[in-house]
Amino acid sequence: MTSPTHDTAPHPAWTPPSGKPPWSSRLMRATWRGLPAARHDVGWEPGLTVPAADGSPLITDHYFPRAEGDFPTLVVRSPYGRGLPWSPLYGMLFAEQGFRVVLQSCRGTGGSGGRFDLWRNEAADGLATVSWLREQPWFNGVLGTVGPSYLGYTQWALALDPPPELRAMVVQVGLHDPYALFHADGALRLENALLVGSGMTYQHQGLAPFVRGTLRLQRRLRRVVTAWPLRRAYESALGGEVPWLDDVMTHADADGPYWSGASAGEAAERLTVPTCLITGWHDALTDQTFEQYGRLRRAGCGTALLAGPWTHASALQQGWPEVFAESLAWLRAHLCADPSGLRPTAVRVHIGGANAWRDLDDWPLSPAVTSWWPAPGGYLTRQAPTDCAPLTSFLYDPAAPTPSLGGPLLSRTAGPRDNSALEARDDVLTFTGPPLAEAVEVLGPVSARLSISTDTGYADVFTRLCDVDAQGRSTNVCDGFAQVRTVGQAPSEVTVPMSSTAHRFAAGHRIRWQISGGAHPRFARSPGTGASAVDAEEYVPVRITLHTGSALMLPQDERDGRDERDERATGDRGDGDGQGAPG
Repeated sequence: MTSPTHDTAPHPAWTPPSGKPPWSSRLMRATWRGLPAARHDVGWEPGLTVPAADGSPLITDHYFPRAEGDFPTLVVRSPYGRGLPWSPLYGMLFAEQGFRVVLQSCRGTGGSGGRFDLWRNEAADGLATVSWLREQPWFNGVLGTVGPSYLGYTQWALALDPPPELRAMVVQVGLHDPYALFHADGALRLENALLVGSGMTYQHQGLAPFVRGTLRLQRRLRRVVTAWPLRRAYESALGGEVPWLDDVMTHADADGPYWSGASAGEAAERLTVPTCLITGWHDALTDQTFEQYGRLRRAGCGTALLAGPWTHASALQQGWPEVFAESLAWLRAHLCADPSGLRPTAVRVHIGGANAWRDLDDWPLSPAVTSWWPAPGGYLTRQAPTDCAPLTSFLYDPAAPTPSLGGPLLSRTAGPRDNSALEARDDVLTFTGPPLAEAVEVLGPVSARLSISTDTGYADVFTRLCDVDAQGRSTNVCDGFAQVRTVGQAPSEVTVPMSSTAHRFAAGHRIRWQISGGAHPRFARSPGTGASAVDAEEYVPVRITLHTGSALMLPQDERDGRDERDERATGDRGDGDGQGAPG
């Protein structure tokens, strides 16, 4: 833990400046509903210069309650600029509730000096910011952090060597491991890479450049993702070369030197700072959140977990009333000694298929794992096979790759979708159980054990759990991806993590297991040759054969799926793709 440098010299008196937050921020704030009433008017002190670890200027805005008294400080460090939506979402809303907010642009972004280098400077620059805070006459020595996405990473970076003033963290749909944002089992998460590249390039420049950059990427996306080779094909869509993006796309080995020191996950293994984690079931970073929670619990750190029906974007839009309330309660409890807003349990999850919230003592609950087995004719059964033999096969053609549809993405297409058209393709296998006589709940991590052979020795597999309603609509619940290597005609076994879920399959619905050879452009196409998907110029079709012995493994709750004591119905708060303001 970093020790503060105490300055015995008296600080000069601080006179609150008269400035108000930007007009655009005040206008956006005025449109939001479902949020707590403001306790204070908000003042604004923009354009402060904070020296980074190497002296580079980090441009910072200070939001504060316009009232007498000491207030705790929240640090929000972002590579996405300090304007919309960050100014009203974090600067104004938290200052209204009695917090000082230091909203800072990471180096090389938003007017800050130096060069932005994904993840490499965040720990040192975060500590430099805290050193600067100690010199401010208004800082009372009580510090918290809050923020989503990469703003979560800047929090974990600071927590690697937490300053003693740090009393609470709130990580909303955030990451600790950049590698896992860009790669899955060695395969490139292509759509993530392009969207992050666009966001990091343009969002800090302001709303208009960001909108233009986003539209350009949308117009040219198909040309980029179908290019052979992929390397640097993004340049036409992103307006030029992005050196760090080239690096993350071409370094697929998690254990290689490029990624050394990238993950800040070890911070959670020894952290004592109370930490609140918020995710959505269809957030692209949800697996990282559950990993963070597990590490914190094993370390004995005070933590809370909220998992809602949200995507990465909708958690900050339709889901914002719940997200903000959870964040505010945690910060008040640990920075203001006011625990009145905390719930009595560590975990609250939204139950998909039931549209209800449930409070739990922990996650996961470790229910019994039930195996569902694929059978001839596309059936899914609880009856284990008695032999080991080829069951069925399909041809994956990289020239006409299986498309991605919904699921945990960064884009507007994330979330639950009707998979019927996808499942009608010849390169998608489905195995469907009988109509359920009673509701079945799946609570916890889902996985698949696949026995696969191929005719080229190289393939990807994408596996998905779906809920089929009485009308035959097949809706994705959770999914996973893995690379498979085979030798000759012998099958290889691979276990595919399919993320976690809390979902109720209603009586009369059916459980469906979907298997394919990819999900493009969510993942880069497998060339079928073992070559790098970024550099490959030759692609060959792959015959993928599924063998008996494969199984879908579901952590099923043996209860009847109802518990009136810990469940409350809720309106639909954001499992769609809306892009409106919170509330």
